[in-house]
Amino acid sequence: MTIHREGYPTIAITALLLAGLNALVYMLTCSSGCIIATVFTFVSIGLLLFIISFFRIPSRKLTLDDKLIVAPADGKVVVIEEVYDEEYYKEKRLQVSIFMSPANVHVNRNPISGEVIYNQYHKGKYLVAWHPKSSTENERHSVVIKRGEKSVLVKQIAGALAKRIVNYLNIGENVSQCNELGFIKFGSRVDLLLPLGTKVNVALGEKVKGGVSVIGVL
Repeated sequence: MTIHREGYPTIAITALLLAGLNALVYMLTCSSGCIIATVFTFVSIGLLLFIISFFRIPSRKLTLDDKLIVAPADGKVVVIEEVYDEEYYKEKRLQVSIFMSPANVHVNRNPISGEVIYNQYHKGKYLVAWHPKSSTENERHSVVIKRGEKSVLVKQIAGALAKRIVNYLNIGENVSQCNELGFIKFGSRVDLLLPLGTKVNVALGEKVKGGVSVIGVL
């Protein structure tokens, strides 16, 4: 397991703040015994470890197959339905949505290999990620990756806790399946908009692993 580069500033700031708070608590409470300071120290260590876990990248055997659409994120499948895409396709697509909890790995990966033909950031609200309108009203970043005649739209969506979306792709770039697409700090949701007729390999409520689980066949 390694720590993602997006985590270094957050982890460092958290560690410094907790160290300062622990020093202050120690000075204010240890004149009458150090039980409070000791408890606060253990709580601080737990909080720091939890923050570190947000930015972990576990070692995995990634799924690499041009016929398959691989999960772009860790989490639980919360939507599988046909929708009309107003943003890019202007037609019906099959939407598969993955909800990322704070306990999930937060790195996002390319579901397929291909050329990036669309890349757009949208300002928006911070509705809870499972809200039906979060796909269209929340802050989000959309990219379309095309391979051959088919393409997939990947939408990183902010939520009530996720306040920063990072996307690494550029229009015209050729990307490889399972390489990093971006990062959503503190979880949220990732939507896939797939061609109608795509054979889906997951079910509602199923837990998937980014870069490993197969969402469907392209």
